[in-house]
Amino acid sequence: MSRIEIKEERCKGCGLCVSVCPKKIITLKRDTLNSRGFHPAGVTDMSACIGCAFCATICPDAVIEVWKETKRT
Repeated sequence: MSRIEIKEERCKGCGLCVSVCPKKIITLKRDTLNSRGFHPAGVTDMSACIGCAFCATICPDAVIEVWKETKRT
């Protein structure tokens, strides 16, 4: 299972991660403001994350980390 971690306090709510997510599980939290006054990005369904890392790659502020669990044999 993959997961992403978003540092909400540093997110400026640009929405680039929202636009590139193939599973459409990243949204801007319209009901939340960080200390900088932006609506940060958040994940609606972490179990649907495929670990593609498109969101982390496109983030101009490097506030997204992707964790992909590898299977051991």
